[in-house]
Amino acid sequence: MKVFTYSEARQNLASVLDIAQQDGAVVIRRRGGQLFVLRPDTPRRSSLDVEGVDLGVTTAEIVATVREGRERHG
Repeated sequence: MKVFTYSEARQNLASVLDIAQQDGAVVIRRRGGQLFVLRPDTPRRSSLDVEGVDLGVTTAEIVATVREGRERHG
């Protein structure tokens, strides 16, 4: 993991972000010795975010099926 001083990171922020993106993380060290890890955020996906499936069914066929089911059980 690449380590930058605070001053280096501040002066070269775009490059530091590119390196963090490529390597997964970078460390920034402040004058007092404190260390900070900078890493790219990984977007969270919803478990409901799924690819659609083409069943070859038209909207009209779906609506007709739903109406038929409501008539039977309604």
